[in-house]
Amino acid sequence: MGGAMNGAMGVFDLPDELNATMPPERRGIRRDHVKMMVVDRRTGATTHTRFYQLDRYLREGDLLVLNASRTIPAVLYGVWTRKGTVLNGRAEIRLARRVDERTWEALAVAGGVRPGDEFEFARGLQAVVTEAAPAPFIRIRFSLQGSQLLDRIYEHGEPVRYEYIAYPWELDYYQTVYASVPGSVEMPSAGRAFSWELIFKLRRKGVGIAFIQLHTGLSYLLDDSPRLSPCDHPEQYEVPAETAEAIRQTKDAGGRVVAVGTTVVRALETAVDEKGAPAAQSGWTNLMIDRSVPLRIVDGLITGFHEPEASHLDLLAALIEPDLLYAAYKEAIQRGYLWHEFGDMNLIV
Repeated sequence: MGGAMNGAMGVFDLPDELNATMPPERRGIRRDHVKMMVVDRRTGATTHTRFYQLDRYLREGDLLVLNASRTIPAVLYGVWTRKGTVLNGRAEIRLARRVDERTWEALAVAGGVRPGDEFEFARGLQAVVTEAAPAPFIRIRFSLQGSQLLDRIYEHGEPVRYEYIAYPWELDYYQTVYASVPGSVEMPSAGRAFSWELIFKLRRKGVGIAFIQLHTGLSYLLDDSPRLSPCDHPEQYEVPAETAEAIRQTKDAGGRVVAVGTTVVRALETAVDEKGAPAAQSGWTNLMIDRSVPLRIVDGLITGFHEPEASHLDLLAALIEPDLLYAAYKEAIQRGYLWHEFGDMNLIV
């Protein structure tokens, strides 16, 4: 998914060979041994290390906030029928976001789906189309609900894979070690490099660990289409009371709040009260963060490397001057850092 970007950050080309096509474990290294570029958000100075050495760059009293959402296998294949007539014997449906216990917004890859159409994904797992909007999404109502529905989705679904992934890696490769609440249709990948060993090492140093939950939606509609804008892409989130309190205590003591992933930034910057203080909240967020949006909660970010057209780069520009980020990204390309969910890591602090 190479490309070039013009704009506030300048122009950079991402060579195809820097697309991480396989998990680190299949490249012969542990997940927490991927490379990490540390960038000083004020000066742009860079340090190059490995992710398992993260504790060297965080301080006692800092707080890491992780996204506990668990990836579901959101691609389903089924028989598509209309009034009893089979239109496609293997139609692909990509779940986009959960509406309620039985209903999902989804992307029908084939197109042309109408309300009343039906899909049979497996014996006992059917869905009917209730709406064919907002385009290009549809809404489908399943024959099962709640945990029964999730169980069958896990049984029959496949993880969302984009075209730079050359092999159908199993769902386990698309999970963070601490994920607990099923709901993301794509892995909250900034946390993938964490191991329990590293988390315990950080705790021993006095770095706090807190969790939010934000269920990620689809980043792309189809492989050849542009990324979805966050504004058009509401995602369900929850910031628990204990996390809001941990943030307050960290700020009061002069520590830094470091978000693990842009999903965490969106959740934390959404869940603020009228004074801009952290608040326990849940709901849906379509917050679009860029240079014009002052960050009220987040002081640092652990993230992967984002392709030239990604809206995530706009979010990063709220944390670090685009010129500094551009220079760091150029350096990462020169040093062969790998992009995407199976790639290397970037700490901006």
